Amino acid sequence: MSTPSARPRAALLLLSYLAFVSLGLPDGLLGVSWPSIRGDFDVPTEAVGWVLTAGTLGYLTSSVLAGFTLARIGVGALLAGSTALASLALTGYSVSPVLAVLVGCALVLGLGSGAVDSGLNAYAAGAFGPRHMNWLHAFFGLGVAIGPLIMTGVLSSGLAWRWGYGIVAAAQLVLAAAFVLTVRAWHRDVPAGAGTDAAAGATGQDEPAATDAGPAPIVRVPVRDTLRLPAVWSGTLAFVLYVAIEVSAGLWAFLLLTEGRGLGAALAGGCVSAYWGSLFVGRVVQGLVAERLGAGLVLRVSLAGMAVGAALVAVPGPAALAVLGLVVVGFAAAPVFPLLTLTTAERVGAAHADRAIGLQIGAAGTGAALVPAGLGVLIGNMSVEVLGSALLVLALALVALYEWGARRPRVGPPAPAVPAQPTVEAQTSGPVRPVVDGR
Repeated sequence: MSTPSARPRAALLLLSYLAFVSLGLPDGLLGVSWPSIRGDFDVPTEAVGWVLTAGTLGYLTSSVLAGFTLARIGVGALLAGSTALASLALTGYSVSPVLAVLVGCALVLGLGSGAVDSGLNAYAAGAFGPRHMNWLHAFFGLGVAIGPLIMTGVLSSGLAWRWGYGIVAAAQLVLAAAFVLTVRAWHRDVPAGAGTDAAAGATGQDEPAATDAGPAPIVRVPVRDTLRLPAVWSGTLAFVLYVAIEVSAGLWAFLLLTEGRGLGAALAGGCVSAYWGSLFVGRVVQGLVAERLGAGLVLRVSLAGMAVGAALVAVPGPAALAVLGLVVVGFAAAPVFPLLTLTTAERVGAAHADRAIGLQIGAAGTGAALVPAGLGVLIGNMSVEVLGSALLVLALALVALYEWGARRPRVGPPAPAVPAQPTVEAQTSGPVRPVVDGR
């Protein structure tokens, strides 16, 4: 490994971690700031739904389109532009005179965040191994935890809520500048086929070093070829099911423990924090495990663990049993999102991976919004005890879907062979790298 290529790799890895922290920061601001925002704009509490809906719409749109955009402008430019867009939206939050303007800013923030999320996941799925893939998603959780601290500190200092958004907007702007300065490095450090490093990591090997290779020959893949792959849609559904479980458990656990199992509010709140904490710790710990044992084995064990945890929540019994189930669900679920992303190229083929990841990230947003809301309607009409049964059904469906997909033959034609008498330009290129066009 040459020194020049090693340095950009380390810098890009650091930027990726910071970007995932920045993705989580805005999510942690709204809950603390909303009472102040509501008072300033003189709107009812439920008006927060407009903000959440606009943000989700923007996120879904950009995350689905990100895989197609990557083929045209590259990951570095996508990250730079999207982070700058998020900074602009957060600045808009800080100066919004009325709720309607803030809702518009939420839409723009969703557009920026969704593109960053999909772009980074697509890049990391090929450039980093299971350890870093898990740790990147753990750092998103760190960002979510830091956001409330920033807003709490601002409000405790007697400043307006707008300052909290301004601080995060400035941080996003600095990150966007860093992406601008490293646009070429991102392009140069793209691996020779998505999933190459993932495969190495799955066997316990160190992540391959970047080379000084030039651009590889291009194999163009029409959009329609990606969309007609069953593996693309089964993977997309898997993300819907996974995120539905993760978000539903965190959203309704407090109600289950207080109304269903008789815990006090303070203790129940601590138990919900333990659930999210187990997710964070699990990603840190299991990143190392996945690198040694392989992504496939860890995914199977994790999915089975989620079903076991959901069963514990579903069994009528003392609150301690439900808390144990929630912690098991959180710890087991920890590596699923990153590892499903990491192994996308194995399921759909390297040439389709960017688009598939964009669809998967968009579907994850749908699962996070629609399924927990639907479960809330079910709880309202039946009982909060239905939560455990619903989580168990979702977990078992996810296990079955993953096993079905794992038994299907791998997708994607073999990469074209290098000509026997390459041109001077071809002699300096790395292995053939399938990429997609924008059609």
